[in-house]
Amino acid sequence: MPDLLVVENLQQVFGGRTRTYAVDDVSFRIPEEPAIVSLVGESGSGKSTIARIILGLLQPTAGRVLYEGTDIFTRDRKWNRKFRGEVQAVFQDPYSVYNPVYKAERVLKLVIRKFGLAKSKAEAQALTEEALRAVDLRPEEVLGRHPHQLSGGQRQRLMLARVYLMRPRLIIADEPVSMIDAGMRASFLNILLDFRETHGISTLFITHDLSTAMYLGGEIIVLYQGRIMERGQTRAVMNNPQHPYAQLLINSIPRPDPRKRWEEDLSAGPLAEVGAGISSGRDRCLFAERCPAVMDRCWGARPHLQAVDKASETSRDVACYLYS
Repeated sequence: MPDLLVVENLQQVFGGRTRTYAVDDVSFRIPEEPAIVSLVGESGSGKSTIARIILGLLQPTAGRVLYEGTDIFTRDRKWNRKFRGEVQAVFQDPYSVYNPVYKAERVLKLVIRKFGLAKSKAEAQALTEEALRAVDLRPEEVLGRHPHQLSGGQRQRLMLARVYLMRPRLIIADEPVSMIDAGMRASFLNILLDFRETHGISTLFITHDLSTAMYLGGEIIVLYQGRIMERGQTRAVMNNPQHPYAQLLINSIPRPDPRKRWEEDLSAGPLAEVGAGISSGRDRCLFAERCPAVMDRCWGARPHLQAVDKASETSRDVACYLYS
């Protein structure tokens, strides 16, 4: 049985003479069984570009994305319709996805009508209310209102209600909690966890907030300048990161202890000296300038992912010469 989703040697390059590598040879899998995988990293690390490619909104420069063993850029219209129904997106801005002219529940009624989910208006109304309650929304507080009359958290959960109606196999959630109140984030994340456990829906969760990734658990993939630096089980990586960049990123998380200062600067101190054998292109470690453990070989060749602690529960893949 194939994996649900396979991202294989994905590359996305923008520009002509001056080329920008948004995604640089990224590979990962989401298994057939329901799972949550988090893509984390700073702004510009390639997270959202990967999401757009997986959704079929952007053709990659190189590499493939396979859904249930089939390339998502197939020209088969019937298969594409199936893919659009089984892979749904939740984006960052909970307001821009709505048409302010129409009432909020229209996004649910459109799905019900387009996919023939109800045979009568009464059945459609009951299904709408069921979907709202499934994402902790009270129908009487949402129905009949326009999007601007709802909070950011309500608008995002309304999009999850739409997902609930579709019953997809995979949600691509791109920074879905970054623009809603902190008090509502746990509620949103709990819905994703419930979708996995109750409805068998997997999630690719994209975020720069490592605390939300820790809350969701599952697998974590740490990106830097379009490359995977480290990947493994979230708790193992968060508790004991191995790559110097992952260590720096995780150590930047504020601690709930007023006696300890928050090291909010992600710089690793003075820039490391460039080695004599530095590569003129990208065939090197891109974190070398910021790395406190940089070695001469880091400048001359790109480190590839390799297994660390392979025989233990804390096994993970790390792209660093410290583990050669």
